[in-house]
Amino acid sequence: MKPKGKTYQCSECQKSFNRKTPLTRHERTHTGEKPYECTECQKSFSQKVGLINHERIHSGEKPYQCTECKKCFSHKSNLTHHERIHTGEKPYRCSECQKCFNQKVSLINHERIHTGEKPYHCTECKKSFNHRCSLIVHVKTHTGEKPYQCTECLKSFNHRCSLILHVRTHTGEKPYQCTECQKSFTNRCSLVLHVRTHTGEKPFQCSECQKNFNSKAHLNRHEKKHTGMKLCLCTECKKSFSQKCTLTKHESLCGGEKPYKCTEC
Repeated sequence: MKPKGKTYQCSECQKSFNRKTPLTRHERTHTGEKPYECTECQKSFSQKVGLINHERIHSGEKPYQCTECKKCFSHKSNLTHHERIHTGEKPYRCSECQKCFNQKVSLINHERIHTGEKPYHCTECKKSFNHRCSLIVHVKTHTGEKPYQCTECLKSFNHRCSLILHVRTHTGEKPYQCTECQKSFTNRCSLVLHVRTHTGEKPFQCSECQKNFNSKAHLNRHEKKHTGMKLCLCTECKKSFSQKCTLTKHESLCGGEKPYKCTEC
């Protein structure tokens, strides 16, 4: 039965609309039709607004300006997200732990910590990831593709963000600053981890013993104690370790290396 006032119904899923135009757009989610094509690169879109937004990549047009800092954006949604940096608004709340976010996508990604969902699968090795960008980076480990090269030292990377972080080792740039103690960091992830030393937040919990940790890496190391997993192998004697730092210390002894020298004798 059609809801009152909605006379246009999708024959595929029975969803109803009050006008024919929204129905036509909706039906393309079933048919896969993309009638709007970019004349520059031939990429196609199901809606005209998608094409308009895309064409700004080629034209460089950024019609949406922040009234606070005058930074410009090509999409209105990007401006809306940016403005929350100034206002501090975080309208998206996690129902599990009450943590708030300024973007819906950040909330969706965060909720996977609680659900354990990993919806992005590598077709090559079946490994799964909770973020699409993590899958994209991983796939390049199979192809060996490293299209991003540092102009300073010519080192190549498989992802643009990895190149950006690397370039900061040359420039010394640390754009992420802690508002609590003014300490600066080269990447946002390091800042997030640092801020937790002030807040005491530990969002990662061990499913085995319920102990909490402030980073996923610390949780992963801890969980190996329960499983007995040892992934780091010494190439000299084949002894295995659960942590890379322990392997590094072992290899300095196993290989005869003595990196610490007494300055007195």
